[in-house]
Formats: sequence, structure tokens, C-alpha cells
Amino acid sequence: MSELSQRVLFAVLAVPVVVGLAWLGGAPLATLLAVAAALAAWEFGRLAAATGARPLTGWLIGGAAAVPLLTHAAHLGLWVPPLPVVALVVPLLLGVALWRRGVAGHPLAAVASTLLGIWYTGGLLSFAYVLRHHRFVIGAAAGTALLFVPLIVTWVTDAGAFFVGRAIGGAKLMPSVSPGKTWAGAVGGAVLGVVGAWAFSRWVLQPVAQLGLGLGGVVVLGLTLSVTAQVGDLVESLLKREAGVKDSSRLIPGHGGVLDRTDSLLFTLPLGYVLLDLLLRVGA
Repeated sequence: MSELSQRVLFAVLAVPVVVGLAWLGGAPLATLLAVAAALAAWEFGRLAAATGARPLTGWLIGGAAAVPLLTHAAHLGLWVPPLPVVALVVPLLLGVALWRRGVAGHPLAAVASTLLGIWYTGGLLSFAYVLRHHRFVIGAAAGTALLFVPLIVTWVTDAGAFFVGRAIGGAKLMPSVSPGKTWAGAVGGAVLGVVGAWAFSRWVLQPVAQLGLGLGGVVVLGLTLSVTAQVGDLVESLLKREAGVKDSSRLIPGHGGVLDRTDSLLFTLPLGYVLLDLLLRVGA
């Protein structure tokens, strides 16, 4: 099976699952995010280890998976560790590194990469749950529509950058990090990202969720998320370049790893939450 066929088959199987779990929200969505975060954290650990950092793998994977689950617990009104307790994770991991790694085990890099990996994967993915259960949301349809705003802009940007870049070519955007990306593709992706944000807001978000964005809000949201999506993609490419690998893993046929599929979303989900919280108009 060709790589394109594998990509199409995966999309056909995965998209309905993601939509269904987004619709259900709550524990099913939190579980999906926890599994995705754990796999992404495992891949991040492999990338970090290839650079010599060697994070504390068990803590990294467990911590990343715990963040979406704790986000769900907080939504239910259950007890979750307050910030002072969470802060104790730092001395705890330093203590673990002291006993398990020692001087020769690069304890500073191990703890730093572990903490970064937890937030980069589990922390940022958890914003999908927060968007689905946003304070403006009433009902499953509205929550699903709101969650898909940054997803749609990200996917449209990715497709636009690929096809416009292939069609026009021209100067490379950042050849030392991602040789295939061009300035033409970046601009094309940004333009289509704004168009995607407008179309989704006009024909899905407004009628389904009774939430809207003014024209200025659409432009700000679409352009900012589109640029951020491309930065997120480049950042993960940078990490892979440093690690000397092409893909974060081979977990997903035709796509590489979980990080390869979520690299842009890790940036657009939290920023999308912040922007939508500021720009949304209820009842528009």
C-alpha cells in the first residue's frame, strides 16, 4: 500500500473516532487525550534521549497522561492537586535524578526534558478538553464545533501550505529545519487558514453553537492560528533534526508518530482557547 493510501485509510478510520469522542466529551475525550499524550511523551522521550538528555521515561509518560485526566477531574469538581503541590514535582524529580542518574547521568538535562515533555504533550493537548467544555458551550454539538475551530484552521493551513508550496515553489522558508517548506506555501497556508476560519465560523459555529466571530475576529483568529500551526510544525521538525530522525516514530502507518500528527495542534489548541475566549460573541 502506498504512503498516500495509508494516509487516506488512517484518516477514514480516525476522523469518525475523534469526532465521536469529541461529541461525547467528558471521560471518553479525556481518555483519548491521555492515551495520545502518553504516546507523544514516549516519542518525545526517544527524541530527547537521541540528543543525550535521557529523560525519566516513566515519570514523563505517566505525567503526560495524568494531565488530561486531572483536567477532567477538575471539570467534575473533584479534588486535584493545587499549584503548591504540583510545584513539588520539581524537587521530587530532582531527588529521583539524584539517586537514579548521578553526575554521569546528566541529571539537569534529564529533569528539564522530563518536565518540558510533560507540558509539551499532556499539558498542551489538555486544551482540547477545555475547549470542548468551554464556559460558553451548551450541549455536545456546540462543544464539538468549538473544539474543531483550531483543528479545522490547522488542517486547512497544512493542506494549503503543502499544495501552494508544491504548485509555486520558490524560496525556502527554513531549509536547515524543514527543506520542503517554502515562503509561498507559508503565505498560501495562512491565507487559506483565514478562509477556513471564516467558513467554519459562518456555516458551522454560528448555526450549531450560537457563537460567532466578527470579521476582525475571524481574521485575527485565522491568521494567528495559521502562523502558529506552521511554527508548531517547524518546532517539531527542529527537535527531529537535533535527534537525527525523520519521524518521531512509526506508530501511525503513512504518518509517522503521534507527535508528527499533533505538532501543530500542540500550539494551536492552547492559543485557540485564549483567542476564542477573548473574541467569541455569544448568540451571534
